Amino acid sequence: MFSDVLYFLLNILFSLFGIALIIRAWMYAIRLHPFNPYSQAVLRVTNWLVGPLRNVVKPSNRIDWPSLVACWLTALAYLLLTWVLLTGQFPSVEGLTRSLVAAVITMAKWAFNVVLWVTLIQAVLSWVNPLAPVMPLLHTLTAPLLDPIRRLMPNLGGLDLSPLVLLILAQVAIMMLQRIAFSLFGV
Repeated sequence: MFSDVLYFLLNILFSLFGIALIIRAWMYAIRLHPFNPYSQAVLRVTNWLVGPLRNVVKPSNRIDWPSLVACWLTALAYLLLTWVLLTGQFPSVEGLTRSLVAAVITMAKWAFNVVLWVTLIQAVLSWVNPLAPVMPLLHTLTAPLLDPIRRLMPNLGGLDLSPLVLLILAQVAIMMLQRIAFSLFGV
């Protein structure tokens, strides 16, 4: 029972930190203003790892490579700690190699979970409280994903189904990644 509780806490802690790193990379890609209070929170939580990586890995024009490398390292540490917790031993060389690939899949799952939750929160808030202070931030984050879907969808007047389409696509991607992880690693 103790190992189950520890695994649960490990999963929550690493997933939240990995998601913060994904959001940081997303904010960089869409050029979200760094003085936004929500941006400041993400930057403060993640800067202890991303800051030193910026000395080694440089960001490109639209891709924040240090944040993505930090996310990959977080996913790798999470997988290795989970392996040790569940098996009681450190993985073999083959297990380490698989963990390198599994960390990329874990990052992708975290990214699609972020897309799913941000879109869901924005959709619910648009019905309940469209003037909520967080709505401009959510709109800025989701607009690059929703706008192409809106261009493809027929105009239904005041009914916008693009968040539903994005939610379905994100969920399908998560299911596919889960299937890939299972087929490759038996996870």
